[in-house]
Amino acid sequence: MSEIVNEADQTIVRPGTDVVASMAEAFKDDLLSAINSSDGIIVIDLEGVEMVDSVGIGVIIASHNTLNQADRKLKVINVTKDVYGLFTTMRLNRRFTVEGVG
Repeated sequence: MSEIVNEADQTIVRPGTDVVASMAEAFKDDLLSAINSSDGIIVIDLEGVEMVDSVGIGVIIASHNTLNQADRKLKVINVTKDVYGLFTTMRLNRRFTVEGVG
């Protein structure tokens, strides 16, 4: 169960654990809930997340696509060096904002 925090013009979703196949369905549900219950930017805070697998990437891309259709933005923050490398290799940083740790 992700932590979801509404702040001004953004909603922050913190999975708090690795974004992998075993938790992807619950994470997807949390993201959809955040998207449907807010109007601003959705921020996925990956603090404490060491790994994102292909299923996790798929959930994040699907969320981006849903937001993009509604002319809204996705931002992913506190990404570890390894996960940041994955995002840039897949050029996802060109589709939405990806910010590394510190």
